[in-house]
Amino acid sequence: MSTQHKTMSLDDAEDMAPKYGMGDVGSARFLRKDLGAEGIGMATYRLNPGQRVPFGHRHSDCEEVYLVLAGSGRFKIDDEIVDVAGRDVVYCPPKVMRAWEAGPDGLELIAFGAHVEADGEIDQGWWAD
Repeated sequence: MSTQHKTMSLDDAEDMAPKYGMGDVGSARFLRKDLGAEGIGMATYRLNPGQRVPFGHRHSDCEEVYLVLAGSGRFKIDDEIVDVAGRDVVYCPPKVMRAWEAGPDGLELIAFGAHVEADGEIDQGWWAD
């Protein structure tokens, strides 16, 4: 068993938001590979005030937990909309479609979950008003 560890800043991971069509919405940074983790997925998201992730997503087999670090906003989880603010935790079991949007002060959160390659489905424009 390896005893190596790694420390990094959330801001040191590459911002992947432009690749996923979120360039104007905020930032999205995925840390798993940079940290050398194999089974744990971790991402950090910052949404600009009033912005929404432009797609919903779900995982077939993986559950996720979202920790709101700062700001406020709303999550849409299947057909339910939930208000969130700093220090709130949102749990999403497998197969549940989800997306989030920032309130007037923006939204910063971290997502944690198991990493299973190709276990994800994206639905563009899933959360439409």
